Amino acid sequence: MTTSKTNDIEAKVKAIVVEQLDVRDEDVTPSKTFTEDLGADSLAIVELVLAFEEAFGLKIPDNEVDNIKTVGNAIDYIKKNATGAKSATGAN
Repeated sequence: MTTSKTNDIEAKVKAIVVEQLDVRDEDVTPSKTFTEDLGADSLAIVELVLAFEEAFGLKIPDNEVDNIKTVGNAIDYIKKNATGAKSATGAN
C-alpha cells in the first residue's frame, strides 16, 4: 500500500471518529481507545463501525469489532481489509 493511500486511510478514519464521536481532531491519535479515552458508548461504537464500513466498502464482523479498541486498531484493520474505499465524492 502506498504512503499516500495509507495517509488517506488514516485521515479518513480520524475524520469519521471526530464526526461520529463529536471529539476534537487533536484528541484523536492512534493510541486513543474509543470507549475510555474518547467516551464512546456501545451505540456510538455500532455507529462508528457502520461509518467505517460505508466509507471503506467493507464489512467488519462482530468478532473483529471486539478487537478494534483503539483508533490505531481501526486504521490497521482497514488498511488490511479495505478493498473498495469510496472516493471523497461518495461515489463507488
